[in-house]
Amino acid sequence: MSRDALANGLAGLGLNLPEAAQQKLLAFRDLLLKWNKTYNLTALRDPAQAISHHLLDSLAILPHVGGGTLLDVGSGGGLPAIPLAIARPDLAVSMVDTVQKKASFLQQAVIELALGNVTVHHARVETMQGQYDQISSRAFAEIALFVSLTRHLLGPGGRWLAMKGLRPDDELQALPADVTVEAVMPIAVPGLAAERHLIILKAGS
Repeated sequence: MSRDALANGLAGLGLNLPEAAQQKLLAFRDLLLKWNKTYNLTALRDPAQAISHHLLDSLAILPHVGGGTLLDVGSGGGLPAIPLAIARPDLAVSMVDTVQKKASFLQQAVIELALGNVTVHHARVETMQGQYDQISSRAFAEIALFVSLTRHLLGPGGRWLAMKGLRPDDELQALPADVTVEAVMPIAVPGLAAERHLIILKAGS
């Protein structure tokens, strides 16, 4: 049942992932729900809902993720970073969360799922160093705050990928003048009736 639901959802997104990657996605879902009983990583408890609301929702932005490196901020339960890392083994993914128990879960998930392309940081993002081609967030903070906290980490020509629900026009108006909105894209997620948007931003006018 889960396998069919995931396969159908991926087809609905126009994604073709190998069987091994699909199995790993479901293994991640099971791990997330198992740890959730103790660590409260997500409000969702239903395994079927977790496919649409977590796995497919994360993978819906995959066509807009470029190559190189990706930093996911406020990763929490590993969304969207871990599904993206499973689908794109060529992508070097870093996750950061300030909450120790969430960082512990992320580290355990990386080990159990054998994700050689993923690094976990337990830190405040504003204290981190390095340069990344892309910086993503899913329900992390208002967009202007997300940009200001991570700006020092965005490499030359890099992009921010902010996942939002309703179209956040008020948040976009609050952005600094030298941050350009490259795209505001409605995202259709199979099995998820709620509005979803991907906001792509870059530094420089």
